[in-house]
Amino acid sequence: MMLRGQEIIWSFFLGIILPFFLQAVKLTSSRTQLPYEYYSLPFCQPSKITYKAENLGEVLRGDRIVNTPFQVSMNVEKKCEVLCNFPNKPVTLTVEQSKLIAERIREDYYVHLIADNLPVATRLEFYSNREEEEKKKEKDVQFEHGYRLGFMDGNKFYLHNHLSFILYYHREDVEESQEHTYRVVRFEVIPQSIKLEDLKADEKSMCTLPEATGSAPQEIDPTKENQLLFTYSVHWEESDIKWASRWDTYLTMSDVQIHWFSIINSVVVVFFLSGILSMIIIRTLRKDIANYNKEDDIEDTMEESGWKLVHGDVFRPPQYPMILSSLLGSGIQLFCMILIVIFVAMLGMLSPSSRGALMTTACFLFMFMGVFGGFFAGRLYRTLKGHRWKKGAFCTATLYPGVVFGICFVLNCFIWGKHSSGAVPFPTMVALLCMWFGISLPLVYLGYYFGFRKQPYDNPVRTNQIPRQIPEQRWYMNKFVGILMAGILPFGAMFIELFFIFSAIWENQFYYLFGFLFLVFIILVVSCSQISIVMVYFQLCAEDYRWWWRTFLVSGGSAFYVLIYAVFYFVNKLDIVEFIPSLLYFGYTALMVLSFWLLTGTIGFYAAYMFVRKIYAAVKID
Repeated sequence: MMLRGQEIIWSFFLGIILPFFLQAVKLTSSRTQLPYEYYSLPFCQPSKITYKAENLGEVLRGDRIVNTPFQVSMNVEKKCEVLCNFPNKPVTLTVEQSKLIAERIREDYYVHLIADNLPVATRLEFYSNREEEEKKKEKDVQFEHGYRLGFMDGNKFYLHNHLSFILYYHREDVEESQEHTYRVVRFEVIPQSIKLEDLKADEKSMCTLPEATGSAPQEIDPTKENQLLFTYSVHWEESDIKWASRWDTYLTMSDVQIHWFSIINSVVVVFFLSGILSMIIIRTLRKDIANYNKEDDIEDTMEESGWKLVHGDVFRPPQYPMILSSLLGSGIQLFCMILIVIFVAMLGMLSPSSRGALMTTACFLFMFMGVFGGFFAGRLYRTLKGHRWKKGAFCTATLYPGVVFGICFVLNCFIWGKHSSGAVPFPTMVALLCMWFGISLPLVYLGYYFGFRKQPYDNPVRTNQIPRQIPEQRWYMNKFVGILMAGILPFGAMFIELFFIFSAIWENQFYYLFGFLFLVFIILVVSCSQISIVMVYFQLCAEDYRWWWRTFLVSGGSAFYVLIYAVFYFVNKLDIVEFIPSLLYFGYTALMVLSFWLLTGTIGFYAAYMFVRKIYAAVKID
């Protein structure tokens, strides 16, 4: 019975020894951000190389899951075995292969293997800041994803050519008459570098490991050919970890408690500030509306001022209504996609054990949410006195996706040039184009058609034929100042979570705290809505009725701080020094910032639009 997401059943009564297949995923490095296939380096290969059929998310992540020659059987120990079956004929690396391995070691590459869909992990043990007596008793344990290809000592390169696999299994409790059920619950590796002369191998491909103190590491000299042996050992241990909890080891983070307290702090601060802003705005509005709705004789003696003064221009259509409605349609599309993905992931349906499921789901959901994006864009476009709905629908379906596809295509060309597995294959690119024009585009047209046919939003006041002159504005009413002011609160609400998201994306970590992320998303929606309402109220009080575009731009102000944080993260957290990895980082960061700007701008725009309609419906206009 093969182990591919199935349970392991090992019968002692029948004497069956089950084969256990180890597969390779890819090579990764946080210094280059360029994944490579496992066999891009001269590792030992099986007689037939077979690649696993992958989903869209795995392909986009750069995963290329392939079989390996490691022979592992259930609960069968192996002290030391030569991998390539040539004990008397070691592997000879050419100068080019030696240079390539040395370069990958210098770039700090990790090798990723999987067994029964469990990723291999390297155990790291260290003492925490405890008292000296406690230090002797207990060590803190963390796990590193994958194992290091090798290490450097001065200017010399050393390759990890011996892998000690430790597989933990859990024995299920069954009745006496039933066969025992065994499940693999953890997959660890201890990589070692052992010189060829210290590995004593016989004709049966068995080898003897040297003493730890007397062995020398296997050096890789990039200037000449190198000879070495690839070896491995297998050790099985019984564990109390149950099948349902087997991923907890990989997902455990040392600072979950800090994460939790930070999120609680953000919740308290944001809702406290939101409550204060709401009270101020509501009290001020009540006072304004009461003054505006006084008797006519009293009103005649007073000079009209404030936001009521621009009632005849506040709903005047802005410039470029088609582009505005198209951007807002894409924002609605993003909002629906992100909300569903985070909610579904929070319920545990998109766990890290389902490789690539998160990205696959996000891509398909974005395509299908085009019907909602088209509907909202079409209705707003008609409200803004637009007439060319077909052109507006095409603009909605192609503007934002076209920018994303264009940037990704340019970056993909650079990745192709590096022969990285992170490059999207041409058939996958064609498939994405077919999804775009075959699924998303028709759905956007469908939604746009029904949205354009629907009754436009009912504005409570009429628009004057002649636009009112706008008085000179104070310096703090400048749109750039508004962007800086409006972006602080939403960014502060999500700042902590942003660190974990960046670590998951750029440092090859697992991200699984979707409950926290859902909470942060709700806080983001509330804070963007509140700050947008406050900013549009100040603008209307200053008798500036050009709020359509300004509200959309200002509400997305937190995207500017995300960009600043991305630059800070690049400088302080990552060791990227080469041009192409830097280009990839800032290219993908630009897409993230653009998407975040659309998302927050759309949330703020619709909150402000509902607010403006509400307050002008509450005053008496002659």
